[in-house]
Amino acid sequence: MRRSGTIARQVLWVRAGRHDGGLRAGADRPLIERRFPKRRYPRYDAEVEAIVPVSPAVVPAPLADEVAAIVPISPAVVPALPVDEVAAMVPVSPAVVPAPPADGVAAIATPLLPGARTAARRMKFVLVNGCTLASLILGMLAIFLAMQGEVRPAALCLIACVACDGLDGALARRLGVASPFGAQMDSLADMCSFGLAAPVVVYASLAGSVPPAAAAVACALVASCAAIRLARFNVSPKDGRFFCGVPTTMAAAMLALTVAIGLPVSGLVLLGGVALLAFAMVSSFPYAKLARLVKLPPWVWLAPVVGALVDIRLTFALVVAGYLLSGPVLWLRQRRTI
Repeated sequence: MRRSGTIARQVLWVRAGRHDGGLRAGADRPLIERRFPKRRYPRYDAEVEAIVPVSPAVVPAPLADEVAAIVPISPAVVPALPVDEVAAMVPVSPAVVPAPPADGVAAIATPLLPGARTAARRMKFVLVNGCTLASLILGMLAIFLAMQGEVRPAALCLIACVACDGLDGALARRLGVASPFGAQMDSLADMCSFGLAAPVVVYASLAGSVPPAAAAVACALVASCAAIRLARFNVSPKDGRFFCGVPTTMAAAMLALTVAIGLPVSGLVLLGGVALLAFAMVSSFPYAKLARLVKLPPWVWLAPVVGALVDIRLTFALVVAGYLLSGPVLWLRQRRTI
């Protein structure tokens, strides 16, 4: 107790001397040494340094070990240590974790065909994606035929594209080989066949009946809306009952049948219908899927069948108009129920 009290008085003397403007570092040392001889307190300097915190940057070399045991030293002045020892003591942020080797990345990559990779499943996988590639090739053929002025054969190729697009999805679900790779392949093929080939065929069919600039704008609008529609479909949650907007497959089928049967309407009316169909693809109106349409009562299908026997062009125009109007009607009905 007496020793600790003596050290405390020494610290007070030192602080009082530093507080006084008349004392300096060189002037207060003789006074302290005279009052407290070194023969009685040989470790005065070390004990004062151990009580008063000292910056690690100015610690004398002989006292570094003693001060390090009491005062934590900043990491900036820690001596260099081996990497393994530092990693064992200091947790490393996940943001700076070394990249895994290439083999590890390849090991966690998503396979093209999830599940068992048997020969039978691979053949089914190839068959389904073959239908998707057939749709893509038929779309390119439609573009080539339209460039040569053969618009009706080109429209028939688009109808075949619609059939292949519906077939590959049905086969993938039926055979159990649906995969993210197949979904991306289908989306890219749809963009080529329905987002590019269909507008090219429509542009070729409008040649001579409307100004080329107006036809180009309408067809570019169809291509742009088809790209937006497909991208939104890929990232949006799926609804089993309705489409959000007219699907690109349905829009391409309407355009192809319009060109194939040759509706007896003016070019300006047809141009307006193409623009309206483009906006319907990116709208938020709910449109019934084909599975729901098939479940309609038989008498609903009887009228279009009889109408097609009488006048197929007029019946087709009425069916298309009714389908496009069904979206706003269902939307208003949902708003009223909410």
